[in-house]
Amino acid sequence: MKQWSVAKLNKDNAKALSQRYDLPQLVSALLDIRGVTSDDEINRFLFDYASIDNPYEIKDMDKAVKRIKTAVENYEKICVYGDFDADGVSATALLYSYLETLCADVMYYIPDRESEGYGMHKSALDLLNNSGVKLIVTVDTGISAVEEVDYAKSFGIDIVITDHHMPSEILPDAVAVVDPHRDDCPSRFKLISGVGVAFKLVYAIEGEYADLEMLLDNYSDLVCLGTIGDIVSLTDENRVFVKRGLASINNGDRVGIRALVDVSGLKDKEVTAGNVSFTLVPRINAVGRLGLSKDSVSLLLTEDYERAFEIAEKLSEDNTERQRIEKFILQEINKKVAQNPSLVQDRVIVIDGEGWKKGVVGIVSSRIKEIYGKPCIIISRDGVEANGSGRSVEGFDLWSAVNSCSDILTHFGGHTMACGLGLLSDNIDEFHRRINEYAAKYPEMPVNVLKIDCKLNPSFVDVELVKELSVLQPFGAGNPTPVFQFSNMSICSVTPVKNNSHLRISFLSGGKYINAMKFKCSTQEFPYKIGDVVDIAVVLDINEFHGSENLSVIIKDIKFSDIDNTEYILSGRIFDGFCVGEDISKSDLLSIIPDRNAFAVVYRALKKIDNSENIHIDVLTHNLKANISYGKMRVILEAMNDLGLIALYEDLKKCSIKMLEVSSKVNLDDAEIIKNLKEVYRNG
Repeated sequence: MKQWSVAKLNKDNAKALSQRYDLPQLVSALLDIRGVTSDDEINRFLFDYASIDNPYEIKDMDKAVKRIKTAVENYEKICVYGDFDADGVSATALLYSYLETLCADVMYYIPDRESEGYGMHKSALDLLNNSGVKLIVTVDTGISAVEEVDYAKSFGIDIVITDHHMPSEILPDAVAVVDPHRDDCPSRFKLISGVGVAFKLVYAIEGEYADLEMLLDNYSDLVCLGTIGDIVSLTDENRVFVKRGLASINNGDRVGIRALVDVSGLKDKEVTAGNVSFTLVPRINAVGRLGLSKDSVSLLLTEDYERAFEIAEKLSEDNTERQRIEKFILQEINKKVAQNPSLVQDRVIVIDGEGWKKGVVGIVSSRIKEIYGKPCIIISRDGVEANGSGRSVEGFDLWSAVNSCSDILTHFGGHTMACGLGLLSDNIDEFHRRINEYAAKYPEMPVNVLKIDCKLNPSFVDVELVKELSVLQPFGAGNPTPVFQFSNMSICSVTPVKNNSHLRISFLSGGKYINAMKFKCSTQEFPYKIGDVVDIAVVLDINEFHGSENLSVIIKDIKFSDIDNTEYILSGRIFDGFCVGEDISKSDLLSIIPDRNAFAVVYRALKKIDNSENIHIDVLTHNLKANISYGKMRVILEAMNDLGLIALYEDLKKCSIKMLEVSSKVNLDDAEIIKNLKEVYRNG
């Protein structure tokens, strides 16, 4: 369940923008909502007047360029040291291929995600030293490599670091540390990806007479891949990179990307930022998640289409295997949650398992975060060592939370919304406890918010309106695909699609029927019934079929029209907080303590739907119309389960309630949760 938040709109300002720039009203409204209102901002956003800043504004860029030029001139062996995700892979390919054009003696190295993990490693440095490397240039990594840089210096290897991750207090003692997030870095735009920093390094090496247009023609497709893959804000310079890069990708300029597009089922279709994010990037990432990323770099470097197609097919196979592993880990977590619900009642969810593929746990963490609306860290144990990956909700700084536990971690890195970490398996419980102690300092934990741009009357939505929105593309982080709210929609029909993997739902509003798709949802998982009046949050697209264009409405979320999700979420948080022993105020406790009448109402309702295999507790709460809060409903069901009145089963995706035979009268106050609630209330 998500909190719905409709953006504020200055209608007068939007009207003025529409008139001044001759823009459709909805486009002007969206520009106002996104804060793109000044002449300069609009020109940069809509009309490609944005430029790439002088790369020498980034701290230490001059030192980096000087050392690299010296290495090229003296034919010293250079190693481009990258990372195994799409950002690191594309940055490696970019800098390596550029240095080749300078006739440099260059190689590249990407650590194995499974055996080495993120960042620089002394074993890799030993290998590179034995290979005669004299200069290492990192891309998308290195900002935390304090010990490793000192180690490399001990046998005469210089290191230039280029990175975009958050630095710690101590910077590595490298020849140059090029990272826009340095406190002393004066650069204007900080939100570039690792490959964006690598591009700026190349731009700087080119010098005073650099041909920026030529550099963008040659490398913007790689910068586009890494920028979208790293989910950095698609604004300002990044918007330039992605727009130019998408044009290059659609032109088929790079053989490897063209082969990947063909293998991915996008041949003869326009490749969008969404296609890159959800189709191309996962394939590039997959090989890194399962093993070595050298195949991905080779794909981006090769000029042989047959070889590229062969690698692209391998990447697609790896992506399918990654999906299988992801499904397996989710099934394992599903069992754990069903056996121990407290795992998902903490403020920060921490779940660990033995032998889980550590390259996949980040994706799983994102899935769990979406289900429960809480920061989540999934940890894979491998004997005495463990590695984890986390995802956060907006408003909770996950990097700072993890940093507060740094003394029991072997390594960590990331940013406010995502992190990676390593620790000893014996310290997992301590880490779990301490990160939740940190989260407890928040007076109120942030919730998962669904940001809605504006409400629309579905009667006025058509293909032409969607076409008008294309001027705002590319969509992505910082400039998300617009989400609209359709209100008071009556459900007319629910039809399963593709073996009940998805649903086609028909709604009636104002005398007009609207068809919409709900992906990755079966009829068993869909909690609403024909006739329910709901609000739907949707994104709009155009579906081309046999030469005709049709409106495509895709459902992001659904809620009853007459409820505020926020109240349900906060009430559920009170219940969770009580279950894990948080200090709860008396007024909050009182809001979830049920009386005998509330028990009776719920019990009678459950008898009417006896043995339901798919109960959604929020829907049950709504349909009772009995002024029972969501948290109170959770308490009632827990008490009934404890007293043997029902058998309650709940996991990641479903909840089932079975009524049990009762031979004698039960005392509701005998339920453990009721006794505990009342005791805490009396002593509070």
